Amino acid sequence: MAGHDVLKIEDLSISFRTEGTLRSAIRNASLTLRSGEILGLVGESGSGKTILSLAAMGLLPPNAMVTGGRVMFEGTDLLRAGASALRRLRGKRISMIFQDPMASLDPIFTCGDQIVEAILLHEKLGRRGATARALALLEKVRMPDPPRIMGSYPHELSGGQCQRVMIAMAVACNPDVIIADEPTTALDVTVQKQVLTLLRELNAEIGAAVLLITHDLGVIHEVADRVAVIYHGDMMEEARTAQIFSAPKSAYTRALIASMPSMSPPRTRLPVIERDAKGEIVSVVKPSATVRAAPAVTGGATLLELRGLTKTYTLQATPLSAGREVRAVDDVSLAIPARSTLGLVGESGCGKSTLSRLVMRLIEPDSGDILIEGQNLAGLDVAAMRQARRDMALVFQNPYGSLNPRETVRDLIAAPVDIHRGGKDRDAIVARLLDAVGLPKEAAGKYPHEFSGGQRQRIVIARALALQPRLVICDEAVSALDVSVQAQVLNLLHDLQAEFDLTYLFISHDMSVVRHVSDSIAVMQKGRIVESGPAEEVFERPRNPYTRTLLDAVPQVGTMQPAAAEA
Repeated sequence: MAGHDVLKIEDLSISFRTEGTLRSAIRNASLTLRSGEILGLVGESGSGKTILSLAAMGLLPPNAMVTGGRVMFEGTDLLRAGASALRRLRGKRISMIFQDPMASLDPIFTCGDQIVEAILLHEKLGRRGATARALALLEKVRMPDPPRIMGSYPHELSGGQCQRVMIAMAVACNPDVIIADEPTTALDVTVQKQVLTLLRELNAEIGAAVLLITHDLGVIHEVADRVAVIYHGDMMEEARTAQIFSAPKSAYTRALIASMPSMSPPRTRLPVIERDAKGEIVSVVKPSATVRAAPAVTGGATLLELRGLTKTYTLQATPLSAGREVRAVDDVSLAIPARSTLGLVGESGCGKSTLSRLVMRLIEPDSGDILIEGQNLAGLDVAAMRQARRDMALVFQNPYGSLNPRETVRDLIAAPVDIHRGGKDRDAIVARLLDAVGLPKEAAGKYPHEFSGGQRQRIVIARALALQPRLVICDEAVSALDVSVQAQVLNLLHDLQAEFDLTYLFISHDMSVVRHVSDSIAVMQKGRIVESGPAEEVFERPRNPYTRTLLDAVPQVGTMQPAAAEA
């Protein structure tokens, strides 16, 4: 049960100095965090979530200016506290879990050394006592073989394990407040479930107040007692979690919830948020009643068929690890009917992305066949494979990393036309594709940095369609996007499939997204396909225990019980 107020943000306004002007980032934000509760702060990228967390830790960047308000912790305004006072509070009374544990952990020190250092900084313990506490903390966060983890470096651990090390450091001194900034964004659904369960258990055990910052409404729904919604620096509403999801007051909150893909039957368009030039919400556009029927998963002509595809990597021995072979793709066989979508799901490292690169022959298989309408790509020479790639396209996860920042959108989209057709009709093709992906014609003369993440992904999709391919491979194409932008891109992919008769291999670890878009599903674990079939059958009647584990880990909006009673 939530108790007394421990952290209060009162009428906080923050601006940033950019090129001689002040740009407002937070406006009159107020938030109260109570002991023993988890408060979810939800909003899209750029909404001001992380700025609020940095203000609460006294870690605002030099170009930030507090133009009003205060952040109170037990009578101390953290915005005006001195450096020595903040050092005493950080880690001891207020701790933070950052989004990227690999960037937050020092690569040249062992995980054990870093936890011990955090303890020695604030507790009157010798190194032996601090080491014993560090081991106990690793056991508390359910790390396998704590003595081994103590001596391991961050690069030797998985992302989920590194995040557990960060959590162990955060709770090392039994803080009063834990700020978790997107702690599960980069994690697979099963690891996310474990981390969220761990946060809830530690919250109950040590009684700390947790500020959980995320753009993922499913995560908020899973563990938060209360929810605050922020948009463009303005607090939109705050209420108990059950109330937010059952009766949201803000149009923005309603739009976010409506934009979430669900585990219900797929093949429908999602509602999307329409904004004006200033980013203000104009309306929520609901899907039309007319929806393209899902193509038959069986019985149609097969566009892509994989037979016994295998790829093995040999890892060289290093002073820290022995050499070994890794079977990244192990005897994989799949078939995708034309004009349908196969969703390929599995955790990080299971071989999904390796499989996509094998299909494109960006890497060579050890054995097996890759057939596009009966033509075996595995035996083609370089020139023939270059021609065959005209019928295939790959959409990567990171749109900004996929686009040359020095080229205009016109040149980026026209690049395949220049390579394969000598630039014939390039301007007409660019104009048609920009229109198809919902971008204005003026976008052709701009550069990637002038667009949002969702717009950049539209540019990548436009480029992928430049040669009118039959197969499009989407490798985590919406994983880095906010829920509202994700809805726009998923709708776009749906519409383009109908317009251009596309066949999709849709790769993701997000089960809700895969359920929404897919006609058939293949589940991959440790390089092997452990289950496949029609989407409804796999999701409603999974046969493999691993598939059931993945499905059980998906946050289920609508089935939540309130996490704690009203204070």
